[in-house]
Amino acid sequence: MSFDSLVQAFWTPLTDAFSATQQFLFEHAVQPLAFALGAGNLLEDAYDGTGWLVVGLLQIAVLLLLIRPLQKWFPVEPVVDKRAIQVDVIYTLIHRLGLFKLVMFFTLEPWVDDALGVLRTQGMPTLHLDQWWLGVSDNPVVSFVVYLVAFDFVQYLVHRAQHHFDWWWALHSLHHSQRQMTMWSDNRNHLLDSAIVDIVFVIVALGIGVPPGQFVLVVALTQLSESFQHANIRLWFGVVGERLWVSPRFHRLHHSVGLGHESGGEGTLGGYNFGVLLPWWDMLFGTANFELRYDPTGVRDQIEHKRDYGQGFWHQQWLGLKRLVRQA
Repeated sequence: MSFDSLVQAFWTPLTDAFSATQQFLFEHAVQPLAFALGAGNLLEDAYDGTGWLVVGLLQIAVLLLLIRPLQKWFPVEPVVDKRAIQVDVIYTLIHRLGLFKLVMFFTLEPWVDDALGVLRTQGMPTLHLDQWWLGVSDNPVVSFVVYLVAFDFVQYLVHRAQHHFDWWWALHSLHHSQRQMTMWSDNRNHLLDSAIVDIVFVIVALGIGVPPGQFVLVVALTQLSESFQHANIRLWFGVVGERLWVSPRFHRLHHSVGLGHESGGEGTLGGYNFGVLLPWWDMLFGTANFELRYDPTGVRDQIEHKRDYGQGFWHQQWLGLKRLVRQA
């Protein structure tokens, strides 16, 4: 049996099961709700949203069934602030179950779609990266890898920017203010920060021609890996593995006080280990730190200047806006 045949034998049942679940939820829950709300004209978008809901439910199942036991068996530190973790759970549910995407759909994304529509009429090309690069579009596995690597490079650049510009760090610092990192911490972001990143990736996806199915898979794999990286797990991948995929140890150093998100002296933005999935970009641009250490996490000014980043969801959002205004 050829490699392509093996891929199809493994992949087809998974996609069939996913499609069946999406169709079931759409027909029995989402579609009736759309009609009840008088939004029957949005059924096509609602069907796509149901797919994201299924992805989110699968991710949460993996968190609870696989990653959570690892946190209990191999923790970096004991859990002492359960309330902070509960707030992170709220962030995760908002992002993974589609509420954030729903808000984006009715607010910012229509503007982005209109702007891109104008550019299309002016002749803006679509790259179709998998066709342009060695013509691999006929091989779904290779095509997926091409888009995964491309998106990861963009995410590295965006992450560097979040730590480089004072105004962006004013928002992104909320993510780093969690001193009790767990598998729920990945989505602990200011909503404006998440909106900016979401718009960037929608534009990139349209610009390089990633197929919708590939885009969903890239996002799902990235999110699940990020949840694992933030987990309270004392784990690294060995000398070789650390250079192939971002581990919980590699990313924890990025969150470490005075280490991962500072460069030079106190208050100087920069840092190490910005890679989202692949440490290759950190290695290429000299921002990799492979020290085998597990330090306390947080932001320096929380400790030295007692800066408050908020306790509850809305308080954290409000303080983030205040930090942003001070940088304006």
